[in-house]
Amino acid sequence: MSRFARERRVFYMEEPVIDSTEPHVKMTVCPRTQVWVATPHVPPDQDRNRVLRRLLAEFARAHDLRNPIVWFYTPMALEFFPDSIEPSAIIYDCMDELSMFRGAPSELRSLEKRLLTKADLVFTGGVSLFEAKRRFHPHVYPFPSGVDLNHFAQARGLKGEFRELEGLPRPRLGYAGVIDERLDLELIDAIAEKRPGWQIVMVGPTAKISRESLPRRANIHWLGMKDYADLPQYFAGWDVGIMPFALNDATRFISPTKTPEYLSAGLPVVSTAIRDVERPYGELGLAKIAHSPDEFIAHAEQAFTVNMSFKWRERADEFLKSISWDSVWGHMNCLISGILAESQAVEPIFGKVAGAAPGGLFDTGSGQESPARV
Repeated sequence: MSRFARERRVFYMEEPVIDSTEPHVKMTVCPRTQVWVATPHVPPDQDRNRVLRRLLAEFARAHDLRNPIVWFYTPMALEFFPDSIEPSAIIYDCMDELSMFRGAPSELRSLEKRLLTKADLVFTGGVSLFEAKRRFHPHVYPFPSGVDLNHFAQARGLKGEFRELEGLPRPRLGYAGVIDERLDLELIDAIAEKRPGWQIVMVGPTAKISRESLPRRANIHWLGMKDYADLPQYFAGWDVGIMPFALNDATRFISPTKTPEYLSAGLPVVSTAIRDVERPYGELGLAKIAHSPDEFIAHAEQAFTVNMSFKWRERADEFLKSISWDSVWGHMNCLISGILAESQAVEPIFGKVAGAAPGGLFDTGSGQESPARV
């Protein structure tokens, strides 16, 4: 969205805050990217979707959003999207098969069917998800996880003794991401038990599972959520980037962002057999794929003892250029411009995203004016 904001106003509507204040939308702008973040506040005793629908309609009028591009990250946003907003294009950015996640709303599948009938373009977060969705829409395009190359490449020139890593013995296996039902906790525990001299560093917030369910050993370090800006410094202190994912419904269609992030940081990668990691990373020799704890350990051990060749890094870097966020944005921009041209729009439209989980809106205007604060 920060890249779309280079051309048009972008508004990103977050999930609502439930509090006792009068319904309103709080606006903040990121000084670095100029993306506007809209946070609705909804009282607990009122119908949430009805209030959100009214707030979004008022928001669009207040910011003169005429015929915006509307960007949905989840079909659930249809429940509060107002009829008064007439999009010039609708994008469904299908990042995951959300209906397979633990606690998914029962109505999610039916809402996705509705969204697929409305959407002009469907982007998927990986090739497996593309294969699953392309039967349901004529314009589905896969966009596996992109990467901020320059950000993570900083790790290659940094010292590895950062905060909690200081004085931690080596070798160190590191993971960065959400810690939830997608992780194979038994695998993590087995690696730690079989190799007590290895340090397993887990960075990220715990969601949808209890912290009590996390394996506890002296060589497993649960560091919690860290700032995105600090991740290269953590990565610099690892010997291998790991993706110990369980093979279940929640991981069937994932395309982990951490694969290119680890590679950008110069780390060898070991993963369980996630399809979108096997293809293309495993096939290209850029990641090792493990089918058992012993195989995971063997791959990691090889990474510790065998220095990654210059040729390997060169191949990895060449591949990463093709999936940088600039590259992803450029391809998406072209596809959206094509849709707008077909609809005889006067000019390409980019500007707002309504919804962290809800969805988004792109302004169709020139983006020269600054939106008033709400």
